[in-house]
Formats: sequence, C-alpha cells, structure tokens
Amino acid sequence: QVQLVESGGGLVQAGGSLRLSCAASGRTFNSYAMGWFRQAPGKEREFVAAISRSGIYTYYADSVKGRFTISRDIAKNTMYLQMNSLKPEDTAVYCCAAVEGPRSSYYIDYGSYAYWGQGTQVTVSS
Repeated sequence: QVQLVESGGGLVQAGGSLRLSCAASGRTFNSYAMGWFRQAPGKEREFVAAISRSGIYTYYADSVKGRFTISRDIAKNTMYLQMNSLKPEDTAVYCCAAVEGPRSSYYIDYGSYAYWGQGTQVTVSS
C-alpha cells in the first residue's frame, strides 16, 4: 500500500505559476504509475496528467497541454505538477493518484487508480 500527500496549492493570479507536489510513502515509489486529477465545484472529476512508473511516458488533458508538466523524482518519492500560465478555469481541488502497473503504462481513467491523496486547493483569480 502507498500513502499520498499533496502540497503546493494556493491562490495565484491568472498567468501565474504553481508547483504541486505529491509525496508518497509506503511501498516502493517506482512500483506505481501516477496521475493528477482535479475537481471544481459543481463539476465532475477531471483527468489532468499521468506519468508511467519509469517517468518516460506522460499524457495530458488537452485543456492543460503545453501549460502543465508532470514529473517524478524517484530519489525523493515525489511526483510534481508544474502549472504555468494558469487560468481561472484551472481553479479546483487537485488530487494525486497511484496504481501498480507495467513499467511503461500510464492511466487516464479515474477508476484505474487504487490510491488517492486528500487533495490541495488551487485558486486562480482573474
């Protein structure tokens, strides 16, 4: 089992940047493919980005492609989401998730993930 804790959320003006972190503890960090999801008030949970166990393969939602970058640091047992050129529509609670899987796989479906963090709030003001 793995425990996930997000940090790095906050309030930022449109056009600004934030970097979210997802610290993992428990079993071996590189056993897990990981992803970021977000949920805004009154809206369904939305896929943001995913990364394979190796960190080589990544995938992004069209809404964040070119602005967000997902990465992982195996030595620190931490995954990151660098968010640039933020927009008010990026406002949401951001959660990280993990699942054991093949080394080169990543997952974009919410139901594929077994472990979740508690979330961190990101608010982008116009």
